[in-house]
Amino acid sequence: MAKRPNGPVSALIVAVPETAGSALYGMVDVLSVTGNLWEVMNGTGDERKLFDTHIVARSTESFLCRHSIPVKPDVSIHDDPSADIVILPEIWLRPEDSIKGRYDDLMEWLRACYRRGTSIYSACSGSIMLAESGLLNGRHATSHWGYEELFQREYPRVKFESTPNICFADAEGRIVTAGGVMSWHDLAIHIIARHCSPGEAVNIAKAYLLKWHGEGQLPYTNLMRRRHHTDSVVRVCERWLEKNFRCQGAVAAAARESGIPERSLKRRFLAATGVTLMEHVQRLRMENAKRLLETSAKSIDEISTEVGYKETAFFRRLFKRNTGLTPTEYRKMFTPDEVSAGLRRGEQGNA
Repeated sequence: MAKRPNGPVSALIVAVPETAGSALYGMVDVLSVTGNLWEVMNGTGDERKLFDTHIVARSTESFLCRHSIPVKPDVSIHDDPSADIVILPEIWLRPEDSIKGRYDDLMEWLRACYRRGTSIYSACSGSIMLAESGLLNGRHATSHWGYEELFQREYPRVKFESTPNICFADAEGRIVTAGGVMSWHDLAIHIIARHCSPGEAVNIAKAYLLKWHGEGQLPYTNLMRRRHHTDSVVRVCERWLEKNFRCQGAVAAAARESGIPERSLKRRFLAATGVTLMEHVQRLRMENAKRLLETSAKSIDEISTEVGYKETAFFRRLFKRNTGLTPTEYRKMFTPDEVSAGLRRGEQGNA
């Protein structure tokens, strides 16, 4: 849906008590100055209002969203407002929690908006509300990687993807979900590019120092997310591997430690955790490698050996598969300044 030819794009940003204030007001801020902030900073004098942005809630009464941040809604969903776009910012929700049945009136309004032709966008956990509306059933969607199990449990009809920073649910791009906590940055850039122009999106990115996370969520993902289960044998195996994942033949050694045949352990491990025993060992090693890349000046060869891989080439391929980055790229992205300085000194000393 393009910007209306004779006026700004009308945008409604949804707020509920669980809403993260930073995402809510950040989006309000960015859209409200699109078309004029860059122009003011550069003195071009060509100021325009490209978005007409308002906060929508279940009523117009003031309330506090998470962390006691005040919200004064401009309009109520019960007045059935319409807009070119509706945005669902991040909400604070534990992965084991649920919002089922909590906002039925809001869900009905979202469905009505979509039927009218509105484009609907969500950032981070805002996609949980979109999933609750049913609009994501049978469609691809993303959210913060930590909510993968929640989607599997509460919304199994959604084709959840934990790695993209932006995910299109339909061919027309009328339902778009964005990934991690600060993904509203990426979403804002996308919305401005789509409904105004790519040039306007670039200007806002420059003015706000917003970065497009083209690498997706994979480099930021914790590979060792735990799945709750009741298999005591598998728990023993997990605890043993936490201390011994670096050893050669870790899978066979874990089977000996468990006291059951290796084939039986592999079957039970997959059923209890959702990943194979070998994948679990590899993830433990990759997480250890990530910490070493972040905090030490050790070479890639040294890190490969330390986490359990004699062949550095194999380690590099496995690391890229699990994080989306090479070890060198990962170190560049996540190494603190003081460690980077040490690495540079080491390189100069070896020159």
